Amino acid sequence: YIGVHVPLGRRSHRRHRHHGHRHRKRSKERDSTADDGRESPSHNTPAQRVQFLLGTEDGDEEHIPHALFTELDEICLREGEDAEWKETARWLKFEEDVEDGGERWSKPYVATLSLHSLFELRSCIMNGTVMLDMRANSLEEIADMVLDQHEVSGPVGQDARKRIREALLKQHHHQNHKKLANRIPIVRSFADIGKKQSEPHSMDKNGEKNDPNTHQNHFALKPTNNEGKQDVSRENSAVDFSKIDLHFMKKIPPGAEASNVLVGELEFLDRPVVAFIRLAPAVLLNGLAEVPITTRFLFILLGPLGKGPQYHEIGRSIATLMTDEIFHDVAYKAKDRNDLVAGIDEFLDQVTVLPPGEWDPSIRIEPPKNVPIFGGLVLDIKRKAPHYLSDYTDAISLQCLASFLFLYCACMSPVITFGGLLGEATEGRVSAIESLFGASMTGIAYSLFAGQPLTILGSTGPVLVFEKILFKFCKDYGLSYLSLRACIGLWTAFFCLLLVATDASSLVCYITRFTEEAFAALICIIFIYEALEKLLHLGVHYPINKHNNLQKLTQYSMSVETNCEEWILSVMPVAPRGCEMLHGEFEGSACGPHGPYIPDVLFWCVVLFFSTVFMSAFLKEFKTSRYFPTKARITPYDFAVFITILTMVLVDYALGIPSPKLQVPSKFKPTRDDRGWLINPVGPNPWWTTIITFLPALLCTILIFMDQQITAVIINRKEHKLKKGCGYHLDLFVVGVMLGVCSVMGLPWFVAATVLSISHVNSLKLESECSAPGEQPKFLGIREQRFTGLMIFTLMGCSVFMTSVLKFIPMPVLYGVFLYMGASSLRGIQFFDRLKLFSMPAKHQPDFIYLRHVPLRKVHLFTIVQLSCLVLLWVIKTSKAAIVFPMMVLALVFIRKLLDFMFTKRELSWLDDLMPEWKKKKLEDAEQEEEHSIIAEEEGIVQVPLEG
Repeated sequence: YIGVHVPLGRRSHRRHRHHGHRHRKRSKERDSTADDGRESPSHNTPAQRVQFLLGTEDGDEEHIPHALFTELDEICLREGEDAEWKETARWLKFEEDVEDGGERWSKPYVATLSLHSLFELRSCIMNGTVMLDMRANSLEEIADMVLDQHEVSGPVGQDARKRIREALLKQHHHQNHKKLANRIPIVRSFADIGKKQSEPHSMDKNGEKNDPNTHQNHFALKPTNNEGKQDVSRENSAVDFSKIDLHFMKKIPPGAEASNVLVGELEFLDRPVVAFIRLAPAVLLNGLAEVPITTRFLFILLGPLGKGPQYHEIGRSIATLMTDEIFHDVAYKAKDRNDLVAGIDEFLDQVTVLPPGEWDPSIRIEPPKNVPIFGGLVLDIKRKAPHYLSDYTDAISLQCLASFLFLYCACMSPVITFGGLLGEATEGRVSAIESLFGASMTGIAYSLFAGQPLTILGSTGPVLVFEKILFKFCKDYGLSYLSLRACIGLWTAFFCLLLVATDASSLVCYITRFTEEAFAALICIIFIYEALEKLLHLGVHYPINKHNNLQKLTQYSMSVETNCEEWILSVMPVAPRGCEMLHGEFEGSACGPHGPYIPDVLFWCVVLFFSTVFMSAFLKEFKTSRYFPTKARITPYDFAVFITILTMVLVDYALGIPSPKLQVPSKFKPTRDDRGWLINPVGPNPWWTTIITFLPALLCTILIFMDQQITAVIINRKEHKLKKGCGYHLDLFVVGVMLGVCSVMGLPWFVAATVLSISHVNSLKLESECSAPGEQPKFLGIREQRFTGLMIFTLMGCSVFMTSVLKFIPMPVLYGVFLYMGASSLRGIQFFDRLKLFSMPAKHQPDFIYLRHVPLRKVHLFTIVQLSCLVLLWVIKTSKAAIVFPMMVLALVFIRKLLDFMFTKRELSWLDDLMPEWKKKKLEDAEQEEEHSIIAEEEGIVQVPLEG
């Protein structure tokens, strides 16, 4: 119904070189097999014909494409009425219409064309008059030549011919005439506008350049001497400067030529007059166009009364085609009618058609704008600002309370653990308290100002590797670690802001499901692996006593030696702490170096670990159980992880087994006394270190950008049904600013954490409350708000003052939470569903939508490629080359691009499409059901429900 045309909007598919250069390939199937550009070989498609035409280099300056200004003039001539041509629309790049009343121009907009008018235009070119490279000096000559050619197709009659000629030569009224009646003389040289027109003829026959002063003669052509032309209401004469819109003239590029479209209704006509004319050379037809530039093309369509709107749409169609980058050049280089038809067909191949009812054709599409510096950031702010208040009011729910309590416990451990590892690597220069403070400050700022507050910030493994390498480098060369780190951080922050300014976040469109799932799967596997590794590592501190004698388990004594005498206590109930307070030594068959040996600590840690995992999963599934009312099931579902942690803490405290606990710094001060909260970027280092540090900062920037944006893409997936929009530029801006602040304060760097963010989103899912008995609740979306993230990191900052409470949380419980988060985040990752297919017979395979459309061997091939990338990432992540990990994540985008050569676009659309799996299957099932119902109706089949 509506063909939407966006000029220059498909450059990747429809771009070619101007001025005779070879046309770029449209597709892999098209090949350019032209010989010398003289003989046109047989072409199977219009695109191949157009490609050959635009690829020829004939060296003719007359056919070199110029910029075009297109004007649409209309006329309605009735018997006994005087009429004139009125300008109704114009195109420089986008369409501008004369608004009702003719008082002003509309805003430029992308033209939307009816598909029917495009086919009618094609018919006009097929059956009408086409005159290429016409040599004429005036509109009178053009009219005579058109009418002569028109009479070849059928007699017109002398009277009709005369009246058609008079109509073509009627005065042209431009929209700006009234407005410009009192305009002062022109200030811009018209020689600039006519520059291109004069270029092919700027040399005389002897090859000498003409005098520049003669340029104005292009706008003062002498009247012709033909008879009968003195009585015409308009003739070629000097340009009337008072009727020129100087402001609009400045927008026309130098050397531009005009394309005039003349359509109208003539009462006396019984069949239309159609002509497409290309002048060679271009001629200044004074008064025809609203600007004094030479005319190259004319399209004339005059027909009987009653079809004015139809003629108007055909005129808009040819005018829009003349602004198209491909057809524009086809019109200049066409050698016959068939070339023009091929150009129209090629245009139709690229047109997108919208069905009736899905699009209102009266809606005007704004032209694509050149985004200024920080343009994407400004758009993100405008998009998120209207929702800022609702980001807090929407958080009034018990679900948000459960979410931040769960994630607070989940975020605390990795932040403190990361700080401890960083402290070991840097000899305490950046340790747990700095990590806690940096995470809290960065997280609060991100929750308040970021574009996607559902993202949770955390630390990353490659950053820790980078910190270790940097500290070793500084130690070897006698440089200040904190000062050099501050320089690198400031450079990284600058590069991040530079990426925001240049709207580099728009490149996330290249991050498809292939890259997302490989990265997300890696992070989930790392969470699961590290949780199990830390559990097993507890065996180092709490080894199993394999040579234990249960009969002697309670037989131990404590001895304390003093200066005066030796006390021997053999009373069993005495606590080991009493011995330690008295600086005694443990003796006896059941003793170890640190007191009575307790062989069940590791086993108790294992019990806590797996109990946490299974209890969390059970409470999450409790919502769908058959017991208790709905509201009673929802509360355990929302508070599942928090209830689990609280239960395990109480059980561990009641039993009194000395399991390892969460260690939180109790004082708010830097770990080392020789550093403060502000770091001098230069410090004791040479001044040139402030410059050379931009090199490692580039690597850090890639790491920050890829971690942040891939996580953001995963959070902003369509299947999450987010309603408040994304904010990639704003997210990166906040992360960049806070990265610079943390660098100056000597704090660790934090970026989006994939698994924590996915867990955050999963904990805020909204489902329908009203559903039919037996019907599963429908997923409605995510509770989008800022409160949970803000509270998580606010509580984290206050953890220093909550040491007396947090010290009771066993570490195995937190490890169990990590395993649960990693395993639950794997749900919905198509990659793992495809992995299961390798060991599953075809008859038992689930009804995945991609299995309906893609051969199983191609599905396996896609999975193998993705698995290979995952293994490669894992090897690099766990090796000494972990510093190049961000580069390998970036390489995933290019590997995905290479898959275009292994799979068809149709196969990739099913395997790598971001449309939610359930939605695609639902749409296809609905289509099949509709087809079956139609077939049943056609065959007269009546479906009767069975009873009994």
